[in-house]
Amino acid sequence: MSASAGDGAPEPVPSPLALLPGAAIAGCAAADAEGVLRALAGRLLASGAVTGSFEEAVLAREAAYPTGLPTIVPAAIPHTDPEHVLRPGLAVATLQAPVAFGEMGSSGAEVQVQLVVMLVLADAHSQLAALQSLIARLQDEAAVREVLAARDDADLEARARAWLAG
Repeated sequence: MSASAGDGAPEPVPSPLALLPGAAIAGCAAADAEGVLRALAGRLLASGAVTGSFEEAVLAREAAYPTGLPTIVPAAIPHTDPEHVLRPGLAVATLQAPVAFGEMGSSGAEVQVQLVVMLVLADAHSQLAALQSLIARLQDEAAVREVLAARDDADLEARARAWLAG
């Protein structure tokens, strides 16, 4: 419907980088990566952002293609295929204690992750741009540490929105 709809250009990246309402977990006490992913997927399902198949799909994708990043503050960016998404955006969790995620692009290395930012994308074409944008934001140590300092879910939601808007 827009004037540029026929030019083949993808949607602008900032729109899918919005935090979904209720999709923030501060101090998640999961024992492992699977626990974090299940907690975030549960929040997304409860809010109506994903289908019932999302949780198993994100677990399967993480097992096959790990998303841990050895950034200044180690993080993971799990995601899965668009057919499991009803409303695009992001979910975020800070962890009570670091948990091991497989390192993105490696064979067997692990990263002790402190922050998980789950991509919930309804368009496969926006995945690479969203990943690049998030990886760039993860380079800002002060901003990431500000997100990690959240006291509760509402505080994390506010801090994550400010960080992602930056």
